[in-house]
Amino acid sequence: MRSNRATVRAGVSLAATLPMVAGALVLGIPAAHAADHSGRGALAGTKPVWATAKADKGATSDSARVDARVYLAGRDAAGLAAYAKAVADPSSPQYGKYLTARQAQQRFGATEAQVAAVKSWLTSAGLKVTSVTPHYVAVSGDVAAAEKAFGTQLHNFAKGSKTYRAPARAASVPESLKGAVLTVTGLDNAPHKANHKDQLPPPDAVFKNAGPFSSYYGSNIASTLPEAYGQKIPYAVKGYTGKQLRSAYGAGTYTGKGVRIAITDAYASPTIAFDAATYAKKNGDAAWKTGQLHQVLPKNYTKTEECGAAGWYGEETLDVEAVHAVAPDADVTYVGAASCYDDDLLDSLSKIVDNHLADIVSNSWGDIEANQTPDLAAAYDQVFQFGAVEGIGFYFSSGDNGDEVAHTGTKQVDTPANSAWVTAVGGTSLAVGKGDTYLWETGWGTEKATLSADGTSWEGFPGAYTSGAGGGTSRTVPQPYYQKGVVPNALATANSAAGNRVVPDIAAIADPNTGFLVGQTQTFPDGSQQYSEYRIGGTSLAAPVIAGVQALAQQARGGKAIGFANPAIYAQYGTKVYHDVVDRPTGKDLAVARVDYVNGVDDADGLSVSVRSLGKDSSLKAVKGYDDVTGVGSPAKGYVESYRRH
Repeated sequence: MRSNRATVRAGVSLAATLPMVAGALVLGIPAAHAADHSGRGALAGTKPVWATAKADKGATSDSARVDARVYLAGRDAAGLAAYAKAVADPSSPQYGKYLTARQAQQRFGATEAQVAAVKSWLTSAGLKVTSVTPHYVAVSGDVAAAEKAFGTQLHNFAKGSKTYRAPARAASVPESLKGAVLTVTGLDNAPHKANHKDQLPPPDAVFKNAGPFSSYYGSNIASTLPEAYGQKIPYAVKGYTGKQLRSAYGAGTYTGKGVRIAITDAYASPTIAFDAATYAKKNGDAAWKTGQLHQVLPKNYTKTEECGAAGWYGEETLDVEAVHAVAPDADVTYVGAASCYDDDLLDSLSKIVDNHLADIVSNSWGDIEANQTPDLAAAYDQVFQFGAVEGIGFYFSSGDNGDEVAHTGTKQVDTPANSAWVTAVGGTSLAVGKGDTYLWETGWGTEKATLSADGTSWEGFPGAYTSGAGGGTSRTVPQPYYQKGVVPNALATANSAAGNRVVPDIAAIADPNTGFLVGQTQTFPDGSQQYSEYRIGGTSLAAPVIAGVQALAQQARGGKAIGFANPAIYAQYGTKVYHDVVDRPTGKDLAVARVDYVNGVDDADGLSVSVRSLGKDSSLKAVKGYDDVTGVGSPAKGYVESYRRH
């Protein structure tokens, strides 16, 4: 049912005045098929890697309920991938020759006969069809019926400290249908959900920054605090605003006029319209025009407690305000998912593609690659490919835990940023000086040490690693053609001699210690709900900033969609349109001083003083040239203008 908190707080919101857009359909992508011993077509990747013989706890009860989606391969899956590549490649004669959503569906979507055949097969096995779209057939039924339909046995398997259901061998389809079925999801019931990628406290409880602050980088030196790296350091900025970010990334006179940007997250902030309007007015951004901000929301929300629905409100607020700060005239559509689970997030992405709601899509959420199963990867990639043929580009934050070792114990990248069909956005620490002048960036990676009790030193300096831009080499995604010749061979072949996808592709401001000022209605200790502002970071800031910059670039090329941008981004590698970001841009180690309220609200419980080192991202390093913290770098003056030539 709908989130109780959203219902209660809607009364103080202007969100209800936002225009609503009808919901749409979902898309999926091809997994490899192979004949199994029964002559059926096996669906590769439908047995998760954790479903091992050692972890097998025996058969699942025949009467247990299964909810699954059978994604449709369409009439020409190989053709879809080939066309998606061609229209995105600046060297291709088909570059920029996009299809409408209707044309894409007619050319590559499933036929009525394929849908009918899939429905007939599923119902004959005893499953009930619960919904049908041009992209998938959803079914429910008991385990016995699912086993009959998919030619496998469902067992219970230990996964960590819990037990989940999964196929004991890969699912399969009748030989006559193997060309019609892309994959099936839902046979395993382990959680398939995403986390938002910001560095935020839960926004339902107020959070405020303590001072002192710098108004721009270096404006307020912490002269009474100990030195760091042999020098006095500045206090952290209060939070950059649109004017500073636009200057840093070369916006010029472009505003994103005529360009449509979509943002996906889970749930929806009930105060987004009020908060966005208030923030723009207080911080010098252009006022939102009537009809410039839209919402596309599901009829009902699910799993609100499990997904921490209120935490997603802050994510949406950041994304909307950051996009508008960089591209103040762009049209913005927020598409909220019913939950943080992959099926619902896929539905949101598909609404954008099926209705072509925007040309640029900012996504600040994801999960670790180890949690991604091949069936879901196939479904996501198909959405991205359909988007590419329509001229829609997807931008995903690369993650906030560096190489993920400190977080998970295993070096890995995040997903869906690992997809070869999206632009993965890494993170930097940004220094904007007096007069909104770009000074430098480092790769985002933070080490923290606190002030000693006597105030004369930093304890254990430089301290422990806390967070940093996600990046590294995928273990599952092959190296895409556009990275060849740019990504160093040592990175590409880190997990396979054949080469794999390396993340990210491009980068922008992410470090919360050089972060963005955001404004949001929050709940104060006395129970009141008030608008307040605080500094924020994470690659969930970098993604909407890059989406905003891309809107400026699209305006610069006369409004013609950029589409899937990676081939164009890599084609300009090594030119002056990028800041080549390194960890020590001044030749010295860098740090800022930060003062926080212990209780997050006021000084009643005291202050915490710390030093935050910059450019210290786990095992990842921002170096000259391409690197797995910042990709090709961040947009420089000239980047936006360069798209006039494309």
